[in-house]
Amino acid sequence: MIQVPFSPSRAALLLDFDGTLVDIAPSPEDVRVPEGLADDLLRLRDMLGGALAIVTGRPIAQIDHFLPGVPYAVAGEHGVSVRLSPGEDVRNRTLPMVPEDWITLGEDVATRHPGASVEHKKAGMVLHYRRAPEAESAFRELTSAWPVESQGFHLQDAQMAIELRPLGIDKGKALLELMAEPPFEGRLPLFAGDDVTDRDGVRAARQMGGEGWLIPDDFPDAATFRRWLHDLSEGRGWGA
Repeated sequence: MIQVPFSPSRAALLLDFDGTLVDIAPSPEDVRVPEGLADDLLRLRDMLGGALAIVTGRPIAQIDHFLPGVPYAVAGEHGVSVRLSPGEDVRNRTLPMVPEDWITLGEDVATRHPGASVEHKKAGMVLHYRRAPEAESAFRELTSAWPVESQGFHLQDAQMAIELRPLGIDKGKALLELMAEPPFEGRLPLFAGDDVTDRDGVRAARQMGGEGWLIPDDFPDAATFRRWLHDLSEGRGWGA
């Protein structure tokens, strides 16, 4: 069992959602929150003096749907939108809009490959091909022709998806923003994720003197990670 090298009184927990707290599903709307997870997270939030956040590629509203009233803070869309505490207004960054013709072309590819889909975000989009692996090559051919950087974006591979994200936005920066505010300020971050996009969060947590883990590098799967979180919520696995 992985041990946290310090006590809950010194820690802050910042967690990815898909593939970390919940199992990856065929599409974003199909995920299921396992029984008992919300209770474990609420116990951890109390143990940590409130310092529990979700740092996700999803919009904040979707986390509110799946984990209502659970996290103290949420960073959505990799930090495009941040809510620092329950009931507080969401901070939305002013960012470039995806060109309409890119959206239309992406949706055309999805239409030609049943099961593929385009997920729209405030400042970006995700081209999903989990349900239609044959769509990957068409999506890659399409996106390779886009002048993404000149439009203020970059392309990021995700799990069975290609994500178009604004330049300068990543989970590491989102973590640093959250850690500068109470109740996270002065604590050591513990970050966990499962995807390429989570590596920035791992690096930022370690640079701050905390810890960062990835599935499957450090935990074989989300179910194992959830069992570890349960143990933490019961007081096991913490250092002094």
